[in-house]
Formats: sequence, C-alpha cells, structure tokens
Amino acid sequence: MSTPSTAAKAELKAIEQRWNAAWPRALEVWSRFTRLSPPILCRTHEAAKREGLSGSFAMIRFADQAVVIDLAKVVESQLEDFATEILAHEIGHHVLAPSTLTDHGRMLARMRAALPTLERHAPMLANLYTDLLINDRLQRSAQLRMADVYRALSGAAGSGEVWALYMRIYEVLWNVPRGQLGGGALEDSAEGDAWLGARLVRSYARNWLEGSGRFASLFLSYVHRDQSSQEAIERLLDTRDAGRGGDATGLTDVEPAEQSGAIHPALDPELCDVEADGGEGKSAARATGQAREPFEYGELLRALGLPLDDHEVAVRYYRERALPHLVPFPSERAQESTEPLLEGLEPWDIGHPLDALDLLQSVIVSPRVIPGLTTVQRSWGTEEGQQPKPQPLDLDLYVDSSGSMPNPQHRISYPTLAGAILCLSALRAGASVQATLWSGKNQCGGTQGFVRDELALLRVLTGFYGGGTAFPLHRLRETYDRRAARARPAHVLVISDDGVSTMFDDDERGESGWLIAKRALAKARGGGTFVLELHDAAWDGARAQANPAYGAIRRARDEQGWNVQRVASLAELVAFARAFSRLRYAGA
Repeated sequence: MSTPSTAAKAELKAIEQRWNAAWPRALEVWSRFTRLSPPILCRTHEAAKREGLSGSFAMIRFADQAVVIDLAKVVESQLEDFATEILAHEIGHHVLAPSTLTDHGRMLARMRAALPTLERHAPMLANLYTDLLINDRLQRSAQLRMADVYRALSGAAGSGEVWALYMRIYEVLWNVPRGQLGGGALEDSAEGDAWLGARLVRSYARNWLEGSGRFASLFLSYVHRDQSSQEAIERLLDTRDAGRGGDATGLTDVEPAEQSGAIHPALDPELCDVEADGGEGKSAARATGQAREPFEYGELLRALGLPLDDHEVAVRYYRERALPHLVPFPSERAQESTEPLLEGLEPWDIGHPLDALDLLQSVIVSPRVIPGLTTVQRSWGTEEGQQPKPQPLDLDLYVDSSGSMPNPQHRISYPTLAGAILCLSALRAGASVQATLWSGKNQCGGTQGFVRDELALLRVLTGFYGGGTAFPLHRLRETYDRRAARARPAHVLVISDDGVSTMFDDDERGESGWLIAKRALAKARGGGTFVLELHDAAWDGARAQANPAYGAIRRARDEQGWNVQRVASLAELVAFARAFSRLRYAGA
C-alpha cells in the first residue's frame, strides 16, 4: 500500500474543497428544496472501503441517505472536473430512481423474474437501468456534461457486448455519433436493440418501475453470452451495496407486474406496434395474492446488499407477514384501573426525561430558567378509577422443529406464521412470552423465561433442528412448578403436527405426560391451544380412528380442554387468529 506524496495530498485536499463547493449546485439540479447531508468525500481507497465503497468511485446508502465518493479513484479515472455531474447523479438515485430501498427491491424482483437462471445479474442491470434514467434527465434537462463523463471512461479495457449495447443506448438518447462513447462495434441486431432500449428509457421515464423487467429482458441474451464487460461496468455500480444496514419492507408478496412485465420490449405494445395477446392479464391474475417463499425473500434481500443468513431472513419474513394479521390478544379484567392525580411539583434536572419538564411552572418559579436549579416537574399520584383495566394473558409457546415439520427458513410454515402473529399480538398488548424450540431428545432451547424481546422470540420461532420428535416435558413441568401463584395467567400454545402426541409420553422421571399437561394447564390458568399442521383434514373423523397420534390429540381436547386448530393454509390461519382473539377464560 503506497503512501500518497505531499503534492498528491495537497491535490486531493483541493479537489475535496471543489467537490464540497459543488454540492449545493448538484442539489439544485433536482430542486431547490432537495435536502441531503453533505457527501462523504474519501481521500484514500482505505477510507472509502471503511464506508463500504469498493469497485466503483461512488456509492449511495439508503440507511442514512448518504453519498460516498472515493476521490482517489476519481482522480485515477480522470473525473475530478465533473464534480457537479457525478454528485447530481448520486443525488438522483436518492430522488428519482430507485429513491427508496423498498422500490429498489421491487425493481430487483421484476428483473429477477426476467432473468431465468441469471438472476444474480439483476443488481448490475438495475444499476445500469437507473443510471440511464438519471443521466438522460441530467444531460437533456439540466444540461450537465454526462456524455463527457462517459467519454472520460471510454478507455475501459475488456468491454464486451453488454457494455457496447449500453453505451450505444446513450448515443441514441443524446444523438451522439456512433462509437464516440467508446462502446465498441455492434451487430445490426444489437443496433436495433439499442434503439429499442432508448425508446424504453424515454417511454417509461415517469413510470420507471414498470419498465425495469423489460430492460432486463432486453439484456438477457447479452448477459448470457458476455464475459468481458464486468471490468468496465464495475466502476459504475454505485447502488450495488446501497441497501446495507437498511430494512426493506413490503417485499414478501409477489406483485402481478413481476411476471407480466418480464417481456422483451419488442413485444411491448407500449413500445412497438404489436397487439397484446391477453397473456399479461392472465399472468397478472395468477400472481395476485401470492407470497414469496422465505428462501426467495432471502435471495431478494441479498440482492439488495443485505448480508443476512437464512435465520435472519426468516425472522424478517415472518415478522412482515404477521404484522397485517395481528389480533387483539385475550385478556382478563383486573379489579380496577387507577387514575393519575397531580400532587405537586418537584425539582427537574438534566438526568430526568425532557418531556417531564414543566416549562410554564419553571418560568413562574423564576424568570431565569437554569436547568437543575429553577426547573421543576409535576409529581403524580394515583386514585382509584371507575373502569376495569384489562390484563393480557402471558403466552407460553412450544415450537416443534422436528424433521416432519417444514423448515420455516426455506418454505412457508403456516403454524410458524400463526405463532408469529400471536407472539407479536401478545407483545403489543403488553404481555410477556416464553418461547421453546424443540425436536428430539436433548434438542431444546429457548428464551430465559417470559420475556418481551421481539427479536429473541422470533429467532426461537423460526429456528430449526430437523431431528426426532420428543416434546420437552421437563420444560413444561419446570415452568409451572416454579411459576408464582400470583403471576398473570398464561396461555400454553404448542405448534406441531401429529408429533404433539409425544407430549403425553412419560418424562425422564417416569411421570405421565398426561398428568404434567393437566397440572400445567391448571397452574397456567389461561387455557391451551394446539396449532397443528395436519395434512389429513379428517383427523377427527372415522377414517382417523386407527391413528394413535390423532387419538391422543382428541383425548387431550375432550378430557383436558385443549383447543385444537388445524392450520395448513393461509385461510385456516386467518380464521384461527380471529377466533383466538375472541377466546375468554375463567375470570375474564
């Protein structure tokens, strides 16, 4: 690693000053009301790398709406005189396209649908597509020198078909002589694609998301053949890691336009004189209401630049899918609520919450407001209220992750989703939740008692052992043997399949599971529910009489009062969640 000379340092400092001075002008290119924090200008590659920038000379981050520039690489690329152009371009990613992390994800989803077996190239094509939209506007409407920027970049080595087509689209858009931007020679068919691509950019400029799948389809065959454009394109990828540190939402559902928009622009009636064959409407109708599987959702998040493992993806997936279905969590009435009662004033200092400061009373005490000396806050007591105050039940959750259960990190598990809905509903109501993940013997883990940590609970809920099936009777027994008599009532919820019948086997002490379950329900005082993924809808009918597991489930329902719910589809899940919110228990 070479150390810059004194002269080089002075030059970089001067460039940094010029680029900082160009920032207000770059903002005004979009609007005089555009507000972003000043750019992060890095004088060395090492400083840029610490900001997450590598490969390109510029990048954006959605998490903090930042623009990062590697000034050393700018100098190497001979772009130091294009401060306004490059800064305005980066601002355009925040203002125009993709503008938000969610829209960036929606665009990637459309492009992935248009790139069968080549989905890994979607982030690169998304970057090229949004660059086209931004640069065309800056060149034509703001009269910035975007064409000159690409002329300066035209010396890139190893350019191939993708780069040549991309540069030719710019030449068509800006009426630049063929080959002047350094894209290289094109076949006649590629020349037609360049004109088609230019028309696509102009036609979908105001609805760029709809054009994204078509753009990817246009480049599909070129990406498949080309192995030489990567080096030239690498320097342009300023949105590749834009999602790092962010939290994308709204991406669990498949949008109809993902499939209907995955068509070649030559087949688009908006761009060419062709008649629609009705296929789009059918495809869109099939896509409506569909949801991605967890592994598909994970691939999309990683394409956004989020370095998440399967478990972290599953936590985000089930949380997002659960939120629209939260229900009022069952509660019991307490004796009476209390009403706040003002009792007087007491000193307020900097260590107290700011919202506790009574500024009016402080001014009345002294016209000179001195924190800690003349500032006061109100002191409150309580008096008996008139309305009963509901007390939510706690939730005691047991999640089966044996090999017979679906791995919630790979494909949708509706019992797991039901558990997520009830967990989040309980936390929202002010309840505490204990979660236990179990599979075979000695495969058991979970939270340390009843907690209110959403992330910890969802990590347990979405975990997976994939082993045998042995319900953790010791955990159930110890939870209620230790639980105080004055503790709030708790509802026992077991997520499983027919393996729930192991709950009624003998434990390691030789005690019957039937007795342990009965005692636990009595001490919990909030009832119990089995949420089961049973593929046989007739588990309670005459055909299932010979199945001993089904017999144990029916006996638990009839003798101990367990509420048994089969949840194998979204419709059954929604019906269960609504019914659960209406449950009432003794004392309610």
